[in-house]
Amino acid sequence: MTAALQPLWPFAAFSLLVMLLVWALQLRTRNAGYVDVAWALMLGCAALYFGWAGHGDSYARTLIAVMGGLWGFRLGLHLCARVLHEPEDGRYAFLRVHWGGDQRKFLAFFIFQAVLTVLFALPFLAVAQNPRPPGTAAVVIAAVFWLSSWLGESIADRQLARFRADVRNRGKTCRDGLWRYSRHPNYFFEWLHWFAYVILAFGSPLFWFSVAGPILMFVSLRYVTGVPYVEAQSLRSRGDDYRDYQRSTNAFFPWWPRKH
Repeated sequence: MTAALQPLWPFAAFSLLVMLLVWALQLRTRNAGYVDVAWALMLGCAALYFGWAGHGDSYARTLIAVMGGLWGFRLGLHLCARVLHEPEDGRYAFLRVHWGGDQRKFLAFFIFQAVLTVLFALPFLAVAQNPRPPGTAAVVIAAVFWLSSWLGESIADRQLARFRADVRNRGKTCRDGLWRYSRHPNYFFEWLHWFAYVILAFGSPLFWFSVAGPILMFVSLRYVTGVPYVEAQSLRSRGDDYRDYQRSTNAFFPWWPRKH
């Protein structure tokens, strides 16, 4: 297993360097939202790097490079467009005030993001080190997970962006399209897509690393860095309208709205 983990250490060092540079960038721009952009783009880079540096089957390495790379870069570019054209995300603006502008705490936060990037890159490494070529059925099932998640997350992102772009919706909560059935459909589809790599990693000496992907992503999005922070900011900015949304709509898994 030690040899299988070898490509991980250069990526870990690179992730730390990138996050330190992004921390320095937010010092200048006063916008910590760049950490989200870096996180997504680094995962895209991880898929490409492990696809090249892995020692597994060439078909498996090609699949992980294409699927993981496209997912990471699409999300990164989407987030970059938001960061460049909007003020600092309310979550980070709140932390800036809450921490009294203490850059030591921001530095620790950015270093923690580098650690998370490495952890979430483990499923890519598991696939890239798989000596067995994935069968046709496995590729089809993985592709269904990946494509449906790609489309779902892309649609949810576009629906929210369109809603936010309308000045008449200031102070209101998006209930359009997929947002009618989940308060965080983008997070749900982001989590769902990680199951594609579990399927492609069957037979890998690092298979259990692929299983860690959806587990860590669910815990992170639902209970740590995702839903709690976004909902706290939504309550600060939209108040009773968002409380009504919470009462009627599931937090994560899509379902029909409840009447109350």
